[in-house]
Amino acid sequence: MDPTSRPAVVIDNGTGYTKMGFAGNVEPCFILPTVVAVNDSFLNQSRTSKANWLAQHSAGVMADLDFFIGEEAFVKSRSSNTYNLSYPIKHGQVDNWDAMERYWQQCIFNYLRCDPEDHYFLLTESPLTAPESREYTGEIMFETFNVPGLYIAVNSVLALAAGYTTSKCEMTGVVVDVGDGTTHVVPVADGYVIGSSIKSIPIAGKDVTRFIQQLMRERGENVPPEDSFDVARKVKEMYCYTCSDIVKEYNKHDKEPAKYIKQWRGIKPKTGAPYSCDIGYERFLGPEVFFNPEIYSSDFTTPLPAVIDKCIQSAPIDTRRALYKNIVLSGGSTMFKDFGRRLQRDLKKIVDARVLASEARLDGEVKSQPVEVNVVSHPIQRFAVWFGGSVLASTPEFFAV
Repeated sequence: MDPTSRPAVVIDNGTGYTKMGFAGNVEPCFILPTVVAVNDSFLNQSRTSKANWLAQHSAGVMADLDFFIGEEAFVKSRSSNTYNLSYPIKHGQVDNWDAMERYWQQCIFNYLRCDPEDHYFLLTESPLTAPESREYTGEIMFETFNVPGLYIAVNSVLALAAGYTTSKCEMTGVVVDVGDGTTHVVPVADGYVIGSSIKSIPIAGKDVTRFIQQLMRERGENVPPEDSFDVARKVKEMYCYTCSDIVKEYNKHDKEPAKYIKQWRGIKPKTGAPYSCDIGYERFLGPEVFFNPEIYSSDFTTPLPAVIDKCIQSAPIDTRRALYKNIVLSGGSTMFKDFGRRLQRDLKKIVDARVLASEARLDGEVKSQPVEVNVVSHPIQRFAVWFGGSVLASTPEFFAV
């Protein structure tokens, strides 16, 4: 069947979550954790039963078939000791290609329920990905799934395309992509990535989760150890917000604890007994690691606004004003309330201080034009990369050779 008569499949594989669906849709059909649960008992059986080749073959076949992805993987690993979790993507790069192939297999046949031979495919990759990774992806897609056509796009360009379709901005801007495993600041000029100016920082959504987990543990909250990371992740997604002044926020919580302190209720996975814990300062301290990283780790202490400023300053001089004017947020970890407003305020302070210092050096003889700083937030920024891919892949000439 002619693949152009059917919508392309768009899959955005992230470190924490994978978004998948069909081109032309406004939202992805499924958003699943990027995790695979594999039954290790079959693999152990195939190693021990060397004498019987039939048993060894059968065990290998069952090991290839008996696996789960997404939330089902978490459920299986909790209910049975024979299933081990594998995370195929770490820090934005594919780390386990066997697990990644299995993950794609379930995405295509079990979730999207489509024949890969009848659809073009659009996949995403993070900036600065090695060319070998793209080769492996093409090898799996063409040789295992026999797809008729494949396009691998840089996720930052797709995020900018999503902003272009929602707010009619130009394809020049800076994409701040804060995912679960990695944070990239990528300048794009007229749709082309300025590769030499890409900045990457080792703080992302998973670090916010770990920091919240650490704060709750140090305070002695009654959370089961085996459930603490999952509780911290849910607290981050449901209750965290970005504050404008950390000292004022402490005072608010101390003066009106009943208004600001929330309660988390859960059930212990092993005993089934209910438990509850307080959620206090971590509501605003979690997202604060992007603006004051030293409270979380001494290894990296440069705030996100300063990284964005360095990124733009290293870009060609004739693109800088346009880049400051269009800073696009992308990724689930930018969804904190007032995150964009705080980022814009801190970045504006850095830019204005540089302009004032420049004028002071010239004794006020030359007045420079004010630099407009604008951070763009939109409702779909959680899956902006997927939406940008959906829009581009729905155009008829996109996959034309």
